[in-house]
Amino acid sequence: MPAPAIGPHIVAVETALTAAGVVVGQGGAPSPIPASRQYAAVYFDPGQSLPESLADRRTLFALGFQVTAVGPTRDTCLWVTQKVRDALHAPLTVPGRATWRAEELGGPPVQRDDDVSPPLYYLPVQYRLMSTS
Repeated sequence: MPAPAIGPHIVAVETALTAAGVVVGQGGAPSPIPASRQYAAVYFDPGQSLPESLADRRTLFALGFQVTAVGPTRDTCLWVTQKVRDALHAPLTVPGRATWRAEELGGPPVQRDDDVSPPLYYLPVQYRLMSTS
């Protein structure tokens, strides 16, 4: 049995966010940045193949990722965060896999980035997506 693939899990996350109307950047801001300056940057870890039992059949897969919501105001940043939460609320579709709902692991408070002009607000939220074959 081959190891679970990371690619379809990444596609499932990005597809769910895009379907919810969120402009998504992979590993940073999207290019071009939307005129509204509202978007989500998604960062994925390499995932982890886990044994389902003591027999060491590695059919479970855990993918950690961070979605950083960005907006020109605190309220628009929180609005993007809510759109992301809504998009990831239902179980995601990964071909050939059964998935749990993405688990929201939290993040810090909204922060203001004064290194860009005009300033932007951002909020990174950590998630974990689990699946099995």
